[in-house]
Amino acid sequence: MDMDTGLEHKFARFGDGIEVQDGTLIEGYASLFGECDQGGDVVGKGAYARSLTDIAAKGRNVKMLWQHDPAQPIGVWDEVHEDAKGLWVKGRLLDTTQKGREAASLIAAGAIDGLSIGYRTVKATKNDKGQRLLTELELWEVSLVTFPMLPSARVAAKSEALDADDAAMRAMAAAFEGLRTELARDAG
Repeated sequence: MDMDTGLEHKFARFGDGIEVQDGTLIEGYASLFGECDQGGDVVGKGAYARSLTDIAAKGRNVKMLWQHDPAQPIGVWDEVHEDAKGLWVKGRLLDTTQKGREAASLIAAGAIDGLSIGYRTVKATKNDKGQRLLTELELWEVSLVTFPMLPSARVAAKSEALDADDAAMRAMAAAFEGLRTELARDAG
């Protein structure tokens, strides 16, 4: 949890459902329902519905950020909606900005392949497996990130298997995120 804003982050690697076209167009799933991430959270179907309705009613949009940094927007999400599978996004990296060009280059090189949502938990319960079931979330942003937490959401990596180094880095990132979350819960 971000101590300054109270926002939580849910990481996801781009999966079979994410595509990057022409180096700047991105579409696919930023979050998948029913899948447990490395932090022990599961997003339930419909968790984003109220937030997306509120965002549309206020004429706002979900922000596309670089590594959750609000000072570094890198593109525009033109479409964000839920379907039976998860939270689907479609947008454009802005290659007219330096950070947008850098993001496109890093994606093309395979250095960046993750998405992460920035959100506030509105409603959550524990399931019988001890996992936190997120049933209502206030969505703020979807970021391109280095270390995602949900291995199934990933850019331009169709049928690519995780290698040992990649898995070790993800485990380390998950451990840091878990520690950060626990510290934030203890402080709150």
